[in-house]
Amino acid sequence: MSVPAGNLLAGLPSGALPARSLPDEIFTTLAETASSGTVRIERILSTGQASPDGFWYDQDWDEFVLVVQGAAGLQLEGEAERALGPGDWVMIPARRRHRVAWTDRAAPTVWLAVHIGEKQPPDTPGQREGE
Repeated sequence: MSVPAGNLLAGLPSGALPARSLPDEIFTTLAETASSGTVRIERILSTGQASPDGFWYDQDWDEFVLVVQGAAGLQLEGEAERALGPGDWVMIPARRRHRVAWTDRAAPTVWLAVHIGEKQPPDTPGQREGE
């Protein structure tokens, strides 16, 4: 049986981003539990995107997010915006409303997200790799 492996930073845009960033974030599923589907690990590539005005994620599962490269602002409902940089992580409990306030427009922001307890991948703003 083959063991999945790869490089989280492979295939990223190099250098400064063009004046016009990618239209959508790119979500790439790296691994998920085959038996129960309750853990999914994904790379998210952001190039200046943010959650739409008034939009809040409100998920039935826990989500661990880590900024690997770049910078972003994450807002949890009822809290001040958090500026995140490389190495910063947040464990977002199920049903905790949150949104991405901004991501770096000058360089790609790479997130590692671990969805815990998710029953099926959500329909979220952005582009799923392979679509």
